[in-house]
Amino acid sequence: MRGVLAVYRKELRQIARDRRTLMILAFIPAFFLLLYGYALNFDIRDIKLAVEDRDGTAESRALVSAFVNSGYFDLAGAVYSPAEAERLLDLNAARAVLVVPEGFSRDVTSGRAATVQVLINGDNANTATTVMGYALSIVRESSAQLQGRVQIASPVSVEPRIWYNPELRSTLFLVPGLIAYIAMITAVASTALSIVREKESGTLEQVKMAPIGTFSFIVGKTVPYFLISLASAGLIILASMVLFGLPMRGNWLSLLLAVSLFLIGALATGLLISTVADTQQVAFQIALLISLLPTLILSGFIFPISSMPRALQLVTNVVPARYFLVALRGIVLKGASIAHLIGPLVALAIYAAVMLSLASLRLARERH
Repeated sequence: MRGVLAVYRKELRQIARDRRTLMILAFIPAFFLLLYGYALNFDIRDIKLAVEDRDGTAESRALVSAFVNSGYFDLAGAVYSPAEAERLLDLNAARAVLVVPEGFSRDVTSGRAATVQVLINGDNANTATTVMGYALSIVRESSAQLQGRVQIASPVSVEPRIWYNPELRSTLFLVPGLIAYIAMITAVASTALSIVREKESGTLEQVKMAPIGTFSFIVGKTVPYFLISLASAGLIILASMVLFGLPMRGNWLSLLLAVSLFLIGALATGLLISTVADTQQVAFQIALLISLLPTLILSGFIFPISSMPRALQLVTNVVPARYFLVALRGIVLKGASIAHLIGPLVALAIYAAVMLSLASLRLARERH
């Protein structure tokens, strides 16, 4: 323990002297959260909607009002022919066109099934899918308001219920991924650069000659950055709750355990990188390559793992952010207990243990 405390005190002094690094570790993650949290958003608003109302009745105007007042669509103008509607779509002056046919009001008042058409610009498949979902939802709500007089020509009706995110806000999907993404990058880079910086300055040779074991050196090196990274992660989570409405439905101790295991694995990964790299530039590049791309692409942050090829699905099993996202979303969104998160927490613990072991072996080899 004396060796651990000696390295710990030395590292704290070094961090205190290097205020730029301290500022980066403490405030850059919060800056990234603000930047990406507001920039990355799958919710689509202010969709330009053109209307071709061939019926011109109170019922058809009520349907148009439902679209415009939904908060998703902005009225781009009225059209009076299919050619004019096509022209607006081609010019991107409208992304969707609502076509209300003649006889719409007659069908509604007589109890027959009434049909409307929504033309959607499909040049962006994701946007088109979202717009189509909005349109179907508004038509269903309008049908209910008309007391069932506007009916979908189907013998089966669906009453969907969305759990954990009833408003389908993309923020609640993206912010946990951003937390994992930012925490992984800052934790890996911090430990990787700290040891390589000592290599470049020559102080690491003095540490090698000191009567300190490899394990004590690793623990003493990791603890200060773990405390800083943990405080930074807590700041990010609190900022997410205040700025983006991230709920906290689970237990804070469960969240602390999940974050701690994830950060220990990330810091150990940085230590392992530092044993390979000889310059800070190389260490930073390797840290970005190992932490940024897998966390962004292979963790389920943005792209579903189930839709990936089988080979890539196997690769995702060694990406710690995959398990951290499952645990984080389970705790904050679902209120899941530790008993329901044993799998991802054990995976994070195994990853941390393996990375610490590999870093210890590499450092022990370098010292001899």
